[in-house]
Amino acid sequence: MNLFLNIVFIIAIVGMAIAMGIASYRIIRGPTLHDKIVALDAFGVMLMATIGIFSVLLDTSYLIVVIMLIGMLGAIGTIAMAKFLEKGWVIDIDRDSDE
Repeated sequence: MNLFLNIVFIIAIVGMAIAMGIASYRIIRGPTLHDKIVALDAFGVMLMATIGIFSVLLDTSYLIVVIMLIGMLGAIGTIAMAKFLEKGWVIDIDRDSDE
């Protein structure tokens, strides 16, 4: 790769590191649980983007599986937390109800 492309990748990685630091602060110090969940979801997306940048830099396609796994776990986690905030539980154990 040429020098210009390497500089662009370095700037992208530094930018993602700064954004992940800000999201980490919001995860730890968020005023409400909703803010923490949104920041955690954004952190997952930024982590996927950072791994994608490293995948291009290393010229490998094996990291796409890791990106997909993080995406699936992030989506399932966000849905589970949203259901917990709405109803107070994630999995309904009562199977005898008519609903």
